[in-house]
Amino acid sequence: MSADCEMVVGLEVHVQLKTHTKAFCRCSASFGDPPNANVCPVCLGLPGALPVLNEQAVDLAIRAALALHCEVHETSIFARKNYFYPDLPKGYQISQYDKPLATGGELEIRTPNGGRRVVGITRVHLEEDAGKSLHDRFPGVTAIDLNRSGVPLIEIVSEPDMRSSAEAGAYLRSLKQILEYMDVSDVSMEEGSLRVDANVSARKRGTTALGQKTEVKNMNSFSGVERALDVEFSRQVGILAAGGNVEQQTMLWDAGTGQVRPARSKEASHDYRYFPEPDLAPLVIDRGRIEDAREHLPELPAARRERFARNYALGEYDVDVLTSSPALADYFEGVARQHGDAKAAANWVMGEVLAALKSSGQTIAHFSVRPKDLAELLTLVRSGSVSHTAAKQIFALMVTSGDPPDVIATREGLSKVSDDDALRRWLDDVIAEHPKEAERYAQGEKKLQGVLIGAVMKRSKGSADPKRLGQLLAERFGGGA
Repeated sequence: MSADCEMVVGLEVHVQLKTHTKAFCRCSASFGDPPNANVCPVCLGLPGALPVLNEQAVDLAIRAALALHCEVHETSIFARKNYFYPDLPKGYQISQYDKPLATGGELEIRTPNGGRRVVGITRVHLEEDAGKSLHDRFPGVTAIDLNRSGVPLIEIVSEPDMRSSAEAGAYLRSLKQILEYMDVSDVSMEEGSLRVDANVSARKRGTTALGQKTEVKNMNSFSGVERALDVEFSRQVGILAAGGNVEQQTMLWDAGTGQVRPARSKEASHDYRYFPEPDLAPLVIDRGRIEDAREHLPELPAARRERFARNYALGEYDVDVLTSSPALADYFEGVARQHGDAKAAANWVMGEVLAALKSSGQTIAHFSVRPKDLAELLTLVRSGSVSHTAAKQIFALMVTSGDPPDVIATREGLSKVSDDDALRRWLDDVIAEHPKEAERYAQGEKKLQGVLIGAVMKRSKGSADPKRLGQLLAERFGGGA
């Protein structure tokens, strides 16, 4: 029956905003501090403590909503979402309900078959985070850390417009990239600054009515979201095939077993007994403030991809890699503009730079090789001052030392050597060490030219001029190559 059914997915994404302090008090919002170090009467929900809205959180939320093409409303209202849980000290969460900050946006994604799909954004609203329950800190008991309680979030709710787990993954990766470009969040699933709840249902292909949905939680990676959706969809299809009915409930994903299990019946909005937050006035945003935020939006990923393809004549794969993060895109542009050859800059950034970042553990924002120094190295290669082999050695030393390439080339003797006498001496040594290969080359095995020249390059630490070496080698053996 699975072939007769299609998946329908909508996603709720909670994003921690990049503020120094919490949503309604001045406690630090930093990650990784000792448990319960960043708390006060407001985030502990003590009697008489009153919330005061964080202005920076509002500005970041506006920027995110505009980047998703939402309408930002001049008036929105905070509400109390009432429920009882150990990590919610007030017994309610300050959120927004029937009058959210922004509605009616969209996000275009690339589908797995190469097509495009526009996913509607139902709403973007502000709210505070709850605390965190820790089940593995002490044997047999649950510990509560309230450092996260009151941290500012936006919740981004999509329409049920996705039709596969792969589309859901594409949506999440595109959304994460936009939020990174807008600099509104660290969007780290590992640190909990991006969390995803997935609503999924199954229905017969060709029908338009939505099936009964379930909500899947406890997913800590985008690939985990995709796996969980596939498992839950298969479970629902099995129930329908057996003539049963899918029950509306919350399911927990277990990445270790690859299974979903029921957690509780899914609450409806009336279960939360929403009502306007009495301690906060309506949030009124001047239209000029909204338009000013729109005017100063950073370049969106889609626009940057289009510009890179147009201005630098790069292919789709190169563009996707180079624009994967704003910091990497900035780094590439710095190299390309100063060197003048965008393709060479792209090849080095996607090759040596990304490899060095992976092996060194550095981030591109704090990379020891500055764009202008990499551009200078590429210029040395283009001018013939250093060979490509030597350039790789110089780059490796630039990563560890941070020194400019010309300084390293001089210090390490890696400037290209074109002097015939020096090149002939290296050739003599290599031929003496590889007499059989030299003899076979002399008899016409052209492929051995690369072996012999490679040996010279190794002996010269990459400083020999490979083009001139080829000429001298051919002359030595009477053009037999």
